[in-house]
Amino acid sequence: MRDHETTEKVFEAGEKAFSAPGSPDRRVVSQLLEYFTEYVDGCHNRKEEDHLFPLIERRGVPREGGPLAVMLQEHQQSRDLLAKLKPLAEDFIAGRAEDAVQLHSVYAEYTELLKNHFWKENDILYPIARRVMSDDDGAAVVKGIEAAEAALGEGTRTRYYSLAQQIIEAGQVKDLAHNLDHDTLAAILNTLPVELSFVDADDTVRYFSHENHTKIFPRTRGAIGMKVQQCHPAKSVHLVNQILHDFKAGKRDVAEFWIDLQGMKVHIRYWPVRGPGGEYLGCLETVQDVTGIQELSGERRLLDESQ
Repeated sequence: MRDHETTEKVFEAGEKAFSAPGSPDRRVVSQLLEYFTEYVDGCHNRKEEDHLFPLIERRGVPREGGPLAVMLQEHQQSRDLLAKLKPLAEDFIAGRAEDAVQLHSVYAEYTELLKNHFWKENDILYPIARRVMSDDDGAAVVKGIEAAEAALGEGTRTRYYSLAQQIIEAGQVKDLAHNLDHDTLAAILNTLPVELSFVDADDTVRYFSHENHTKIFPRTRGAIGMKVQQCHPAKSVHLVNQILHDFKAGKRDVAEFWIDLQGMKVHIRYWPVRGPGGEYLGCLETVQDVTGIQELSGERRLLDESQ
């Protein structure tokens, strides 16, 4: 699934290259061809076909007439499209073709097939595999994946993920939040059943959600710009400082507490917020009334019309 996530970002970066004014950068086209040929088909698909798929077939998932058959068929379809894509890309890279229209058309067909394919694997085939596989089976698949990657050279995954990152950076692929306007993103944060507060890397309060809603811990805009230590009772400041120190030092990934408050069971958690390079950006506090969650039992799979 990590391969899928990385490759989908590569797809977006490639589409940006084709959609930009003028011809796509030949270097990017060369990198795309290398990544698709050598990693997506030559490594990722092989890991599934040689190790995961045969094992789940032995555990009772039929090779014909089911999801496994569809996945294998789509692997072949992707190879057929890659075979069409390769000479078009090679001609363009070598300067034998200036017009990238046909190349873009086949690229779009290839990526659309694989986007749908990845979704089917993530949402249908992999959950089936989890149900039929034992822990020993999982370990065997991991061992097989490692062997498949090692057969292509030392550090195969690292090498091709680095190539993918170069393509992604060239395409300036941004976080999905970039697709949302400010008002929509703010509305999403205020709709969450969890109250959020953010303190930056200098321990200064920069944001809290649900400003115009009833909150478990009331606060006003006056908190913005204050040091977080000023927002806590003196007796708990040492604990706040310890949490922040551990986050900044990379010693802790979460700090959580729960208290009884006015008939509620309140779950309070603190999380270090880190940038793409792992740099510490600040601390996120989440506060949630989990009373109703604690009372859940059984299952509900139908819509409750009373809600």
